[in-house]
Amino acid sequence: MQLAMNGHGPRHAQLAHALRAAILEGRLRSGSRLPASREMAMQLRLSRNTVIAAYEQLRAEGYVHARVGAGTYVSEVEPARSRPARVAPVAAPTRYVERLRALDFSILRRGGDEGARWDMQIGEPVTDPALFTAWRRTLGRAALYADPRYPHSAGLPALREALADYLARRRGVDAAPDEIIVVAGAQQGMGLVARVLVEERDSVVLEEPHYFGLRWTLQTHGARVVGVPVDDAGLVVERLPAVSAAKSPRLVCVTPAHQFPLGATLSLARRQALLAYAAARRCWIVEDDYDSEFRYDSEPLPALRSLDRDGRVIHVGTFSKTLFPGLRLGYVVAPRGLVRDLVAAKRLHDFGGPTIEQAAMARFIADGSFERHIRKASGALRARREVVLAGLAPHAAVEVVGAQAGMHLAAWLHGFDRARCQALIALARTRGLGIHSIAPHYLRPPRRSGLLFGYAGLAVRELEAAMQVFGECMRALAPSRRRSSELGRGQVLPFAPARGAKGKT
Repeated sequence: MQLAMNGHGPRHAQLAHALRAAILEGRLRSGSRLPASREMAMQLRLSRNTVIAAYEQLRAEGYVHARVGAGTYVSEVEPARSRPARVAPVAAPTRYVERLRALDFSILRRGGDEGARWDMQIGEPVTDPALFTAWRRTLGRAALYADPRYPHSAGLPALREALADYLARRRGVDAAPDEIIVVAGAQQGMGLVARVLVEERDSVVLEEPHYFGLRWTLQTHGARVVGVPVDDAGLVVERLPAVSAAKSPRLVCVTPAHQFPLGATLSLARRQALLAYAAARRCWIVEDDYDSEFRYDSEPLPALRSLDRDGRVIHVGTFSKTLFPGLRLGYVVAPRGLVRDLVAAKRLHDFGGPTIEQAAMARFIADGSFERHIRKASGALRARREVVLAGLAPHAAVEVVGAQAGMHLAAWLHGFDRARCQALIALARTRGLGIHSIAPHYLRPPRRSGLLFGYAGLAVRELEAAMQVFGECMRALAPSRRRSSELGRGQVLPFAPARGAKGKT
């Protein structure tokens, strides 16, 4: 009989796995005698102790039994039924699963374009070895004093206190520590908000375009998503649904500091108009503050929450962009009337986040390490942004938007229809460059083609090489020279909204 060791785990565990499989597959029948441990060890070239340990494991699980003076025998075990060649699909057991199955998770490729030498995927953090050295040191100290018991569901008090102080100083958010809920990233925060506030068939407003992950969260909860366009001053507030309070949208979700993905900043007049709209219609505003720390034309702008006097703004932040996404830490600053419900929802979800990481994050903020990293990362991002802008400037067909802040920029491609844009992306991929369409962030495909360029995850030299490849691809596929000359060369604009039907930019 052949026993295949799978190479995973200790040798005795591998042997036990192989014998267990042989028993369940019927190759070792009930009542048959196993070789003596010494004999089995010689056959498989293992130590006798390894074989004895494997036999003991199988005996504890009930697959074999020992007969005094006679050896080890296979117990009465029903052989496992062979799996059918094809498993019939299971009907969606709930409406939630039905909506979940409708999502296209293929656009959530881990790591972006697999195999791309230079992947300009958005959302990648600044890679800084010094950050990881400092974080490991802080994490090691935190492990010595962190409370090993279940944490508070709202988060470690020390971290909530550090966040309250930081948000007051840097974002103008006046919140008590008990109004802050620590979550596993902004996505979990959005999920908690949807679970607490959104019923099936409720309408929610998203900026058009927007982050598709938020749209998916809301749609799987049964929300009816309404897209409202943005322009160079952010969300067009006058295009919000003009309905009575009884039929108003449940949520209005915005990225006011740096509109995702086009980069506009919500103007003060529109911030005030949006707050007035929410107060009059008793709806909630979700402020996604995903990368507001990285601004290149001024200091970070105060959060929308800083202007809220009616308790309608739910402020969501994350460390995925400022530090690294593998940390899985974020926070929700909730209106006081919602704190208890959000904390209860989180308690049912995970009983609270990891204590050691929270303790380390609290110390990282309190001792100034976090803000020192932000200053250093901002300088690195500024240099990388300049390389990308320089690489795009020679191309007359390219119109850059959203370059004044953040970790990515968007670019419209004049003269590129959808097919030509996809051909550009495909050609770049063959040359090792990953560039990505803006289209997945729209409810409906935009009237013109655009690309998103994430520059945080690549070093300056890598970006220089990437932009050289992009230039070669553009020269191979760019529109006619006459059309390019009409557009002018190297336009870099703060924002230029598309014109067209309602719900599109």
